[in-house]
Order: sequence, then C-alpha cells, then structure tokens
Amino acid sequence: MKRLYELISQNLPKLAFPQYEKVTPKGPLPIITISREMGSGGKAIANLIAKRLGDPWHVYDQEIIDEIAKEAHLEKKLIKSIDEKKLPLVDELVTEVFGRRFINMSGYYRHLIKVLSLIGQKGYAIILGRGANFIFPHSLKIRIICDMNQRITWEMTYEDISRNEAIKRINESDEERRRFIEALYNHNHKKAHHYDMVLRTGPNLTIEDSSDIIVDLAKRRFKI
Repeated sequence: MKRLYELISQNLPKLAFPQYEKVTPKGPLPIITISREMGSGGKAIANLIAKRLGDPWHVYDQEIIDEIAKEAHLEKKLIKSIDEKKLPLVDELVTEVFGRRFINMSGYYRHLIKVLSLIGQKGYAIILGRGANFIFPHSLKIRIICDMNQRITWEMTYEDISRNEAIKRINESDEERRRFIEALYNHNHKKAHHYDMVLRTGPNLTIEDSSDIIVDLAKRRFKI
C-alpha cells in the first residue's frame, strides 16, 4: 500500500492544493474549522460541506495535515501553491497567536502550525481538527458533538469493531485530543464559547441536516 504522503503528492494539483486565481474576495479568505468528537460524524459532515459548496472548497483532515507537516517536500509544494504576496502573513499570524512560545516548541509542532497557517492563506478550506479554530479567529468555527451511545454505535457500524473496542478508541481519542489542545493552545476545546456553533448529531440531527446548516451559515458569513 502506498504511503499517504505519496498519494497526496500525486494529487497535489487537483486535490490537496488547488489554485484559486479566479476567486479573489476582499478581506480574509473563507475558512471553516471543524472540531469534532470521534464517532460524531464530523468527517462525513466536512466532506458533504465541500461537495455542496463546490469548487474551490477542499477538506484538509487531520491525516493530510499531519503528513504535510512531516514531509518536507509536501510542505514545499504547499508553499509554492500560494501567492508569494501572502507568505509574509504566515509569520505574522504565527507571531500573533503564539508569540515567543513558538520558538520553544518542538520541530513537529512548529511545522504543524506553519502548515495550518499556509492552508489558511489559500482559503476555501474546511479544516478538520488540530485546533485550527484557535489559529483563525475569522473562520466559521464549528464543533460537532454526539451522545456517547450514538458515538459507540456509529464507530461499531462504520469501523466494523466490537462495542468494547469502540469504547476504547473513543476514550483514547478524547484524551489525546484534550492533551493536544491543552499542550499547543492552552485551551479547553470542549468549551462552547470557542465556537460559533455547536451541533449535536444523532437521531434528531442527521449528518445531512448538520451539513445543510453549516453550508447555509457559511454562505451568509462569507457572502458566497
């Protein structure tokens, strides 16, 4: 099986880093950040949003972001895909959000933050996880939560695993995400005031309904 970064690299022109020359809105470029609990349907919602908003919107999930941050040649391709005039804004954004803390961070964290900042300068991005809402205050900040029993059921169904394994994965994911956000941003990602909207998926709010709500809000927010 080919490594994920190889697949990303092969599809850079049409998938990971599309060009947006024809779309030049005034002000900050549109970004939607989605923080989600494992098993809440956040990734499916992000993909539906991208499909309904259409070109040039693109989803950057945690796996893609992590691979770009770890592979130097992918990061270079991302940099090359951005208007050179916008590149100085990356350093300004990092300084504004992290200040002197950035210098003392591990190399991986610094690369991760830089990659997120670069993606933000391209705009028309739906960024899943990695605390992107704390980096882009102008973004449409969404959090997706779900009742624990529903999360377990969805994980069992879509991952084809036992109930005990589903519970184990969810608990481990919740703890990993908590530690990551606290270490990098010094925030509690569960607090609702960090988001423009918190949606609770389940029997009363489907994946499709949730994506419709976010798409409608995005069109109003970004006037698209």
